[in-house]
Amino acid sequence: MALNHTYDVRLLQQETTVGAGVQVLLLALLGAVIGMGTAGWLTGLAFALGTWAVLTRAVLRSRLPSFGPANRVTLGRSILVGGVTALVADSFESAPPVTLFVGLTAVALILDGVDGKVARRTGTATALGARFDMEVDAFLILVLSVYVSMSLGPWVLLIGTMRYVFVAAARLLPWLNGQLPPSTARKAVAAFQGIALLVAASGLLPHGAAVGLIALALGSLVWSFGRDVRWLWVTHDRSVREPADPAVREPAELSAGR
Repeated sequence: MALNHTYDVRLLQQETTVGAGVQVLLLALLGAVIGMGTAGWLTGLAFALGTWAVLTRAVLRSRLPSFGPANRVTLGRSILVGGVTALVADSFESAPPVTLFVGLTAVALILDGVDGKVARRTGTATALGARFDMEVDAFLILVLSVYVSMSLGPWVLLIGTMRYVFVAAARLLPWLNGQLPPSTARKAVAAFQGIALLVAASGLLPHGAAVGLIALALGSLVWSFGRDVRWLWVTHDRSVREPADPAVREPAELSAGR
């Protein structure tokens, strides 16, 4: 048994290390294509190193028998997000090619709907996979909001930081860690954020239309978070008295995951 466990650990470490290596290759490709500057390189490498360290620790602690096909899809999406992050950092020095930026972001957003389906069809859905998926989503939205804020104003950053503010608040207010019922509306609002930010970043819309689109996205996000916070506030006493049914409800932090 010990030999099997060691073998599984080695395979898991290989998966995350290969992911980090592919991330560096993507950065090298971007550097060759657009002549990426120091800021882009340092940010991209920091993203690759941080993702490798956090993900490796998480998969080893989870004791997964294998990394799984769904996690590989999410890892591929994470690599694309690392590329987008590098381009956004580089944009403070020089504007990245819009086509390249939009292409990487669009593929990352499209794949967001793939990993969950793969996990369900292969029976490999896990809490780690849902968390990994959610963190990649949240970071991409944060990066896109930083990019769009450079043209529309710092208020756009509210979209990217709202989830992190919620997580920070939950450390001070434990009832925010309560369980939420599954919600199609919540998932639709989350998906709309990425689409709206991508459209605004593409420059296809006039300035006024882009402002209106992002304002709509922010408004829908405020409504979604407000609805969930209200639900948690109203039900937290009841949830303490009556244990939640895990088949019906899901943790607030994982509600947007698989």
